[in-house]
Amino acid sequence: MESPEHDREPAPADGPDLDRARSVAETLRGRLRDAVLGRDEVIDRIIIALLAGGHVLLEDYPGSGKTILARALGEAIEAEPDERRIVPFRRIQFTPDLLPSDITGVSVFDPDRGVFEFMPGPVFAHVVLADEINRTSPKVQSALLEAMAERQVTVDNVTHPLDELFLVIATQNPLGMAGTFPLPAPQLDRFLFKITMTHIDRDAELEVVATFRQRLHPDLAGGPKVRQADVLAARTAIETGVHVARPLQECLVDIARAVRSDPRVALGVSTRALVQAVPALQAHAMLAGRDWVGASDLEALAVPLLAHRLMLVAGAADAPQVVREAIGRPLEALARSTLTRS
Repeated sequence: MESPEHDREPAPADGPDLDRARSVAETLRGRLRDAVLGRDEVIDRIIIALLAGGHVLLEDYPGSGKTILARALGEAIEAEPDERRIVPFRRIQFTPDLLPSDITGVSVFDPDRGVFEFMPGPVFAHVVLADEINRTSPKVQSALLEAMAERQVTVDNVTHPLDELFLVIATQNPLGMAGTFPLPAPQLDRFLFKITMTHIDRDAELEVVATFRQRLHPDLAGGPKVRQADVLAARTAIETGVHVARPLQECLVDIARAVRSDPRVALGVSTRALVQAVPALQAHAMLAGRDWVGASDLEALAVPLLAHRLMLVAGAADAPQVVREAIGRPLEALARSTLTRS
């Protein structure tokens, strides 16, 4: 679809705060592209999720580089001293016998002091890779719900806050593979993006094969880093510095309503999804060099933002196509609007 005239040539995103936000994003982008080849679009969307305060669901097959990608992101962020022992990166391998306490942590009795002490689980990290999340039971999957939605966990009626930077990168095997449990709708709705990963192109795959010995033990801890405070400041700069015009908001709502009214859709897009979409669109615009959100941002992100949240009626099987069809008329109306700052 052709973008509106005023959305073709991006105006520069002025202001030192947005410049610093872009510098943070470029540092992270460089680190991740050095670690994983051929995944530039996935990397950009993960950076957008981090800057928007959202979580990412990756659907892929084993061996796609997701662990290195998540670890590289965690290691690229220099944490502030924290008495809760929050670490840069943790990987949780989801299996059928996993327990909720294996994720959140557990209270252990200290006989010397005569008290129970909370031992944090692997969810206490900046970046958590929830690997093969749909291989475990719904009870265990739900253990992540509070953490993802509220950035806290509750164990033995005591609430423990997570870090403000907390990001979940979850992976799931394609449905239909042996031993998979579909994620419930409330949990899918907590993910900002769902990204379906495909095999990388021939040149990138050839480069991976040619340099595999150098990549056996990558130095993910080396190289330029960004401070935790820089990432949080970038979030604030994007929130306050990237304009979201009223017509853009109306377009977003009209897309959601078009999806809900589609006869192929049994459960449509929630209002939560629209609220989560706004900071993601702002981050996408910032990366494109603009201080306003345009139709191109919405067109680029509509499918990964919305398709995974839909439940289709029996016989319908292409949620991304439903979203692509739903954005057509609202984007045409948006093309006649002025989206830049007045």
